[in-house]
Amino acid sequence: MRPVNVGSVSFGGSKQLVLIAGPCAIEDENLTLRIAEGLKELTQTLGCELIFKASYDKANRTSVTSFRGLGVERGLRILERISNEFELPIISDIHDVSQVAAAADVLDILQIPAFLSRQTDLLVAAGQTGKPINLKKGQFLAPWDIEHGVNKIVSTGNEKILLTERGVSFGYNNLVVDMRSLVIMREMGYPVIFDATHSVQLPGGAGGSSSGQREYVGSLSRAAAATGIDGLFWEVHEDPDRALCDGANSLPLAQVKELLKQILEFDAIFKQSGIGEKSDD
Repeated sequence: MRPVNVGSVSFGGSKQLVLIAGPCAIEDENLTLRIAEGLKELTQTLGCELIFKASYDKANRTSVTSFRGLGVERGLRILERISNEFELPIISDIHDVSQVAAAADVLDILQIPAFLSRQTDLLVAAGQTGKPINLKKGQFLAPWDIEHGVNKIVSTGNEKILLTERGVSFGYNNLVVDMRSLVIMREMGYPVIFDATHSVQLPGGAGGSSSGQREYVGSLSRAAAATGIDGLFWEVHEDPDRALCDGANSLPLAQVKELLKQILEFDAIFKQSGIGEKSDD
């Protein structure tokens, strides 16, 4: 296992899982700040490391009229403020090579969206920054196929790679999670993240936008923690039913603390058991 360090936060090995959490998109500066503050407070209480996530531009929305965020310049400024005021590492999506330089100046982790996990130019440009890269496995890929994307990043000399599972397409408007993929990808030697909230998304399930089944986030998260994942990814909003992006699969901020406490207990049982030691060799 190649641990990936992001400041004082470390992914990999036998360490406790890291939470990556925040709203799908930056809707409003004050709202985003409140969510960041709430997440930092509860993770500190539970002794869990936090990476804050929010997208400045969701370029892959279903409809051309869907809300995308506040844009690169304003969105990155807000993320930089959160990083400075709350002393939190920050992650966000990059959708185009033209965004890479500006994003790398602010973000601690560059995230490759699942739909773009095979985009060679984007993966190489991200790798060349030297920043940690979170590569999301495409909904159309088998777990072993993500190795080709990994190799594109590694070709730049950058091996600070995280791999994220977020479900695979299973029929129309539906995703399923094969828990074997978490084990298979981790055997490649990189820390593995489970994106529980996107895994319960129903792509295009609401016609002009995606729907979701947030009631299954907890069950899938507990199952994933029992495989020995290195990080957990949750989209979180103060009022998901009023969110402008991915509300149907987002967790309410008020429910995060109790659910995370449960997940950390599952994580501790697995990692204290030594079951995953072979994968760490």
